[in-house]
Amino acid sequence: MKEVAKTRKVPPAQVLVALVSIKKRKVEPSPGRTWMLIFTFQGKLNKGRYFPITAVERFDTAAKRIENGVYLGPAGSLTFEGKFSWKNRILAFIFQNVRTKLGPFGPLQIDLGQTEREPTAKYPFFIWFSIDEEIAVAQELSSVVVGN
Repeated sequence: MKEVAKTRKVPPAQVLVALVSIKKRKVEPSPGRTWMLIFTFQGKLNKGRYFPITAVERFDTAAKRIENGVYLGPAGSLTFEGKFSWKNRILAFIFQNVRTKLGPFGPLQIDLGQTEREPTAKYPFFIWFSIDEEIAVAQELSSVVVGN
């Protein structure tokens, strides 16, 4: 998976084989760091593709905060921020606000009004299969993500 993240040249079929092996592992590490989305799978893990733009996920384990963002260089960005819970390899999250930035203009923040609820597995979540200092492999509700 490290080669997948570094080169983006591993054929998707080989990534799938590696993912199936990784999915069988038992891990219980903390997700607390920053990961860039590299590869996604759809459906029953039979199709996948390299993610075409810069997308980053940040986790602050002390504050139980999550931030997911898509970054388009100087053109702008779109980020979602909220809180998360972590239990049995499942990271559940609720986004509380969204920020958008276009060009040189300051960010516009919109409150999503999710301040009172605690995230559980009934909300969007990731199941983590492998995490180390360079690579994280997790499955979202409908896709699998590989990041570095």
